[in-house]
Amino acid sequence: MFVPCDHGGLSATSDFKGFTLLMPAVSVGNVGQLAIDLVISTLDMTKVGYFYTDCLVPMVGNNPYATAEENSVELSINAEVYSLPSKKLVVLQIRSPFIKNKYRPFCQTLLSWVKSSKCARVVLLSSSHAYQRDDEQLLGTPLRYLLTPDLEKAVGGLMQELNWKEMEKVAAYPGINDTEKVLHIPGGGITKRLFTESCSKGIQMAVLLKFCSEGDNIPDAFALVNYLNEWLQLIKSASDNSTDTSSQWKIPSSWRLLFGNGLPPALF
Repeated sequence: MFVPCDHGGLSATSDFKGFTLLMPAVSVGNVGQLAIDLVISTLDMTKVGYFYTDCLVPMVGNNPYATAEENSVELSINAEVYSLPSKKLVVLQIRSPFIKNKYRPFCQTLLSWVKSSKCARVVLLSSSHAYQRDDEQLLGTPLRYLLTPDLEKAVGGLMQELNWKEMEKVAAYPGINDTEKVLHIPGGGITKRLFTESCSKGIQMAVLLKFCSEGDNIPDAFALVNYLNEWLQLIKSASDNSTDTSSQWKIPSSWRLLFGNGLPPALF
């Protein structure tokens, strides 16, 4: 459930009518979460509350978007909500993994909140294992999208204009029965469940994902957030002739510790 900050100026029943909810899946390489970090940091979004749930591993830490010593001591937890009313954008950032067997109750709670808060649509940033692509998925861009039927009616034509590739369905039983196709997103965490439940509940949802591998996934995060920006136009590119906005995104201060501290000199 949504719990507002003391300073957020919202009530627990506040709505985000007409807003786009942007959120990550906890998926391979944490690409969606890194991309969300770039959005929050660049747009200087205000934290308005928390998403209280027992489905995520508990955690607490310092402010990941600290810009000065004064705000670096603010605490952050595993699921927080940020808002930017000028762009009708609300963001849910998830910072810890799911507890085993908690995907279903989390999806149900989240979609219930989406309906009660009157969000217009949900955009889920995700990723999938690059090594598990089929032959068709090896061709062209590593970026893919999915739209629920309700959102397809509204923006399907735009996706065609952008020349985006829809996530391909794969054979349910490869080599045995290649005619039966299913949606398969290995390494995608809650992506498939949240998407299929949104389809059945009539919720407008888009999934944007990138095929990748574990490692240094910062380039993947930039690729995914640029992909998002082609559609939502959150920031403008430096050049009118380019859609690449990589240099425009503000890297949060917490990324300095993305790979931990350096090696202690005493080792050498």
